[in-house]
Amino acid sequence: MQKPILMQFNLQEFLTLTFTLFAVIDVIGSIPMLISIKQKMGTLNPWRVTLISGSLMVLFFFGGKPFLNLLGVDIKSFAVAGSIVIFILGLEMVLGIEFFKAEKGVPSGTLVPIAFPLIAGSGTLTTIMSLKATFERADKNEYMILLAIVINLAVIYFVLRSLNLIERALGKAGLMAVRKFFGVILLAIAVKVFATNASGLIK
Repeated sequence: MQKPILMQFNLQEFLTLTFTLFAVIDVIGSIPMLISIKQKMGTLNPWRVTLISGSLMVLFFFGGKPFLNLLGVDIKSFAVAGSIVIFILGLEMVLGIEFFKAEKGVPSGTLVPIAFPLIAGSGTLTTIMSLKATFERADKNEYMILLAIVINLAVIYFVLRSLNLIERALGKAGLMAVRKFFGVILLAIAVKVFATNASGLIK
């Protein structure tokens, strides 16, 4: 008999999920770009950006698996592919190399490029689907991922409301140090997800 959802809540796993999404979204590392976009737009609506970003994340949380089934891709394969994307994101943050290039010359707006791909980009959406796939395989409470998403959305809203203050507090050196730190964490997470799911694929 399956345990009630609240009984399946694991604080350590929840903190890991929250920290993982925080590292992938990398809203702190995106502050310089967010400030630049805000200056070009003249104004930025934190609530609207957060709402659109959250909607994309929740959409992929609930609709990711049916979408994979439609493509004929199994959960393990997607989790492994997701771990590779997370690994590349980690390398990008640590080495300062831009692997995922945003389209240039596109007019700035709330949806593009702030909500997508800057906040809820391919790395974030892939991570959410990979984490859900891993939790389903382990028969864990995947709804902790939703709660982790909500916590991260609150952080995103706070950062968007406090861009100037955070920039002055951290400075350029501080922003770079934070970005590299979370990059290393992502590399470790990617290796763990790959090791967990790859065993059933490699024969």
